[in-house]
Amino acid sequence: MTVDDTGSGTGVHPAPDGDPGRDAHAEFDENPLALRLEQLILGAERRYTPFQAARSAGVSMELASRFWRAMGFADIGQAKALTEADVLALRRLAGLVEAGLLSEAMAVQVARSTGQTTARLAEWQIDSFLEGLTEPPEPGMTRTEVTYPLVELLLPELEEFLVYVWRRQLAAATGRVVQAGDDDEMVDRRLAVGFADLVGFTRLTRRLEEEELGELVEAFETTAADLVAAHGGRLIKTLGDEVLYAADDAGTAAEIALRLIETMANDETMPELRVGIAFGTVTTRMGDVFGTTVNLASRLTSIAPRDSVLVDGAFAEELIRVSEAPASEAEASEAAAAAEKEGEEPPSYRFALQPMWQRPVRGLGVIEPWLLTRRGGSS
Repeated sequence: MTVDDTGSGTGVHPAPDGDPGRDAHAEFDENPLALRLEQLILGAERRYTPFQAARSAGVSMELASRFWRAMGFADIGQAKALTEADVLALRRLAGLVEAGLLSEAMAVQVARSTGQTTARLAEWQIDSFLEGLTEPPEPGMTRTEVTYPLVELLLPELEEFLVYVWRRQLAAATGRVVQAGDDDEMVDRRLAVGFADLVGFTRLTRRLEEEELGELVEAFETTAADLVAAHGGRLIKTLGDEVLYAADDAGTAAEIALRLIETMANDETMPELRVGIAFGTVTTRMGDVFGTTVNLASRLTSIAPRDSVLVDGAFAEELIRVSEAPASEAEASEAAAAAEKEGEEPPSYRFALQPMWQRPVRGLGVIEPWLLTRRGGSS
């Protein structure tokens, strides 16, 4: 049986490694404010042991344990730590399985993805948001005296905002799925996948203070997330000095990559950046992307020159196919001359592609990267 300190149903601290049977609530039991905060956030008092909660929900202890473990909750043995909300959550998940709407494996995946996502969100809110706001506003006031009323005021607003954003994201994701050409595309789709990587980040970690490094990473992630969203891409994940994004079409992915390079180059506090993009079939799981296309994008990033974008052959072909880039400057000149002769507007290309030397890439064979730039100084 597992419960967690993220607020997803219990608000219980994880037990230390190597001691899974320890009552993880000892700290809370010794701290009245912590217990009051837990009750405030969960909206209920502890009533059940894990066994009692499973029985009240009408599910086996084995299934209940699988669900709670998937949500990331720490082992609490048989401490009386669970609430009516925990029972209801179990009942809902089990009901979806019984109704045939989800398989048991899928229900566990739902629990795991929700737990992982909300755990990260809760940690961020406590570390970066609430911690700063709970600095005593007046001399002599303790953090303890400030925390409870602050959480009491913020809780309903944050809850409403979380549901709003989730519904918006769910609507966008559902829209993308129903527009897929066939059922196979719902899982294995053709996407443009890009990695953006800060150059020399390892050296920076040795030179900068921890606080400075944290501020740099936050600024990079924030800037990248904003640019990806603004230009129609999707931020898949951030990895400190690297971000992974995806886009449904090559033009969008190319625009994002060049915007990232241009924006970072104009910020003197930022290291240089390099980006690699590949186009092809991608497997999506729990909000992440996998497959050869993703691996290729990562390898292209590692060999890209500073402040440059490298793309694979499939991505270059796609840009040419949709008339976002000419196959060559000679072809562009010929098309412009032909259009002028006919009194028509010449083709307008946003991007230029320059073939680079072929090179072997471990695990992927020989590839021919292309250097992606803007064409004609457009921005």
